[in-house]
Amino acid sequence: MDIQLLIDGAEQGASGGATYERNDPFTGKVATRAAAATAEDAVAAVEAASAAFPAWSKTGPGERRALLLKAADVMASKVAEFTKLMLEETGATAPWAGFNVMLASNMLREAASMTTQISGEVIPSDKPGTLAMAIRQPAGVCLGIAPWNAPVILGTRAVAMPIACGNTVVLKASELCPGTHRLIGQVLVEAGLPKGVINVVTNDPADAPEIVETLIAHPAVKRVNFTGSTGVGRIIGELAGRHLKPALLELGGKAPLVVLDDADIDGAVNAAVFGAFMHQGQICMSTERLIVDEKIADHFVEKLAARAASLPAGDPRGHVVLGSLISEKSAKKMEELITDAVSKGATLAAGGRRTGSVVEATVLDRVTSDMRVYSEESFGPVKPVIRVKGEDEAIRVANDTEYGLSAAVFSKDVQRALAVAARIESGICHINGPTVHDEAQMPFGGIKGSGYGRFGGKAAIAEFTDLRWVTIEDSGQHYPF
Repeated sequence: MDIQLLIDGAEQGASGGATYERNDPFTGKVATRAAAATAEDAVAAVEAASAAFPAWSKTGPGERRALLLKAADVMASKVAEFTKLMLEETGATAPWAGFNVMLASNMLREAASMTTQISGEVIPSDKPGTLAMAIRQPAGVCLGIAPWNAPVILGTRAVAMPIACGNTVVLKASELCPGTHRLIGQVLVEAGLPKGVINVVTNDPADAPEIVETLIAHPAVKRVNFTGSTGVGRIIGELAGRHLKPALLELGGKAPLVVLDDADIDGAVNAAVFGAFMHQGQICMSTERLIVDEKIADHFVEKLAARAASLPAGDPRGHVVLGSLISEKSAKKMEELITDAVSKGATLAAGGRRTGSVVEATVLDRVTSDMRVYSEESFGPVKPVIRVKGEDEAIRVANDTEYGLSAAVFSKDVQRALAVAARIESGICHINGPTVHDEAQMPFGGIKGSGYGRFGGKAAIAEFTDLRWVTIEDSGQHYPF
């Protein structure tokens, strides 16, 4: 399948005529062939968005809402197309692709509902005869940079609220799923968005640094949002800071699931299996550390290992729970993490085998801080169990990480769980639920090395608008000179 750029409402090839290929990580066959944008193409995309901004920013909330609602329906109707692209470009399973389309469609609907919630306030002024107001207005061109792991969800999230707030956007597609991200742009075009409101740029991986810097540096770009690794996020944040552009960064994670000694063990195991192995563990919120009180650890690990061992892994087109990782390189990293942990005293409780880009659901018990899997974000289905003595040690271990995105606490005593949750350093924490949980209306984001800012619902309005102080005063007011 050949993928074109989307600039100013039209499909076009790269100005230099270059393309690049994305291969299916499971079969190795070519999945898509995409236009390899040049810096000139990136500038053209921003200029198209800038030209569309004056009219779109003045478009009423009702019209913006109607177009976003139509886009949600168009997206939902394309579940088969999105699924095919996700399977071929990223090795995802069909259920994960279907969930992506469902949640992304809801994100468009939630964004539609926000068009009338962009409110201001009247602020009492000490100046006689003065009406002082705080008013939110669209910021301008917003750049969204989305990853491959939940491509429909995160690609849509990168553009939906900016558009709802009256901005125009450029979506820089992931090099690993250009077709999937380009289809999001097509959805919005088919829904009737005016030309230039949505633009999509694809690029060869080798050209990514130049394309990203060109986009961020362009004077018309007023906001940057990025979802991806902490390493790349630091670069994005530095570039945005250099050009004084506000950035919303949702980065890596090492989510702890804390199982206290009074937890419902079956409930905790169910949450651990889902949170650890959904989409092969390639989710920013994936359960990356199972922190279990030593009093119940044997029972927990026995049940978790049995469940993990029962999960089928293989060809994502088949009836499996775990499909392909994004690359064989990622799969080999899982082997390295396992080998390192076992060599230092960890016990392989379940899984451990790799076939090409597929890795079984793997549980490593008795993991300690000197093992790589304790601190590195695996972004795969290899999960450590860390045994602790009491809740104070559990909290210390939970916070012993550079990351702070999602977390979970299991206890039958909700007040106790709330107290523990309050001490865990994360932007998100679920009590008696999995670390993997996303809804369009929720304030989603992290702290520490997991980034800053919030996607979702009303929280996102502040990210994609400018807050202005406007007064109406008495022209005959007194001046001291």
